[in-house]
Amino acid sequence: MEIHFKPIGIIHSPYRRPEDIPRPEKYDPHRHDATQGTIELFPEYEEGLKDIEGFSHLIVLFAFHKSDKTHLTAHPPYQDRPRGVFATRSPHRPNSIGMTVVELLSQNKNRLHVSGIDMIEGTPVLDIKPYTLRDQKKDIRLGWIASVINITAETETPGD
Repeated sequence: MEIHFKPIGIIHSPYRRPEDIPRPEKYDPHRHDATQGTIELFPEYEEGLKDIEGFSHLIVLFAFHKSDKTHLTAHPPYQDRPRGVFATRSPHRPNSIGMTVVELLSQNKNRLHVSGIDMIEGTPVLDIKPYTLRDQKKDIRLGWIASVINITAETETPGD
């Protein structure tokens, strides 16, 4: 079975290449990337943005369009050993689909000005969903990441 996606828009970002996206020296779970950019939806999808201005944050699904590799293991930042790709956010995955949460700053017709951009210029947008209370899970387990940030899963909850 094959599934095909048609982009609904593109990302406008200050980053031109994947290596331009900054990586802090150490992992900070409370760090919010303030990098601003724009999500430009193609005109035929503008009507789908009706009522989006009431949300503070959006989930953006996108294609890692510059990823030409597929790996089943990845070497995450701050790690001295590889992990299974499904336990990471690596772009080199079987279906090259990315997801991020951005803060919605404003809307101008088919353009969403956002903060928290971690994609490169021209990244194809596959879908946008509002970030809601159901996305703020409590009592999550952080797997191997808990040891990286030196906390327990009980103390780390989204939105803290």
